[in-house]
Amino acid sequence: MTDIFTPREAAELSARILDEAERAVVGKREALTKLLAGILAGGHVLLEDYPGLGKTLTARSFALALGLEFRRAQFTPDLLPGDLTGSEVFNQKTGEFEFRPGPVFTGLLLADEINRTPPKTQAALLEAMQERQVSIEGTTHALPHPFHVLATANPVETEGTYPLPEAQLDRFLMRLTFGYPSADDEWDVIARRIERREDTIDVERVLAAGELEKLQHSVEAIHVSEAVGRYAVALVRETREHSDTAMGSSPRGSLALIQSARALALINGREFVIPEDIKALAHACLEHRVVIRPELWLQNISCASVIDSILTRIDAPEAAA
Repeated sequence: MTDIFTPREAAELSARILDEAERAVVGKREALTKLLAGILAGGHVLLEDYPGLGKTLTARSFALALGLEFRRAQFTPDLLPGDLTGSEVFNQKTGEFEFRPGPVFTGLLLADEINRTPPKTQAALLEAMQERQVSIEGTTHALPHPFHVLATANPVETEGTYPLPEAQLDRFLMRLTFGYPSADDEWDVIARRIERREDTIDVERVLAAGELEKLQHSVEAIHVSEAVGRYAVALVRETREHSDTAMGSSPRGSLALIQSARALALINGREFVIPEDIKALAHACLEHRVVIRPELWLQNISCASVIDSILTRIDAPEAAA
């Protein structure tokens, strides 16, 4: 594989992308880095957090910095699958049906408030996310490449929502949360808004055409030692055997963890994955793939606490590469 960036070149580009994104989303460098790792790993990311914490702004900022075509689909109770994927429309001039693509035909799709639309419409994304294509009236239409979904969800509202089934959650490489900003970061947001004198935030494009794909190809050159790979597998297998879980992660979780760790290593300018990369991404890649036993819901047992206990229980290897 020759058409790739060196780790140093990739790290410099990644830093510029994150700097641009951080102009819009203040004080969340760690979460933004994980989000970038998810995109470089070729995956989709679910942003689950309280309203007003910059989820939509994050998606738009990354699309601009990465040079991707951006479309936003507001997931509402009356949204139909055809509104998302497109449909065959009769053209009276030609007397034939012609396909009119929906918002899913883009580089980066923001599926805003994905848990507010019924399961039938949620399911319309399954084929797009997994196969990078949609099938309409017996015809398969390929999606643009690269294609990524950033979905947002509000974890506290339950009225009028349709929780994502485990099968669809598993299609997301990561699930991330931003959390509330610190007092200094919150004032920084306000101060920047006062200085701009407008709501619009200018985010400059960092990557030229084809460079995102080149970065994604560069991830494939990152080395994973057997010791580090088996460490990731041990963490994932423990989610299935943990006493608090009704269901653990499938091997798809192992693949997600390894591929995301390779992307994180590239962002940090390394040619190999270290155990700290696996640890840093364990919550983002595995929490949404774990189901807690129902009888433990009232005992403050959460997916996060299960991953914490697993990270404590499984010893990391000493060898880095």
